[in-house]
Amino acid sequence: MPDQTWNQTFCNLCYVNCGLEVATHGITMNAICPGYVWTPLVEKQIPATAKARGITEAQVISDVLLHAQPTKQFVQVDEVAALTAFLASDAGASITGAVIPIDGGWTAQ
Repeated sequence: MPDQTWNQTFCNLCYVNCGLEVATHGITMNAICPGYVWTPLVEKQIPATAKARGITEAQVISDVLLHAQPTKQFVQVDEVAALTAFLASDAGASITGAVIPIDGGWTAQ
């Protein structure tokens, strides 16, 4: 876990610093950090994970994938797309160097 924390911190600092460096050029740079997003890939991995762990598919979803996500719901692709579209729009022009979680409260814990 320490390596993951260090890597995450380093990546966050890169986005913040790069966002600040390009700000005077009208360029915004932000990081969108989703929790588990319901995608075909995630959906396909659930049966194999259940088999490997000897648990039900429902347990994989609730106890493995969404365990740390307070909403107990997957982030939806359209939610990530909407945030991306907002940040790329004129309405998001003053947001730069931000690290934005969209994770059902995972990082707020």
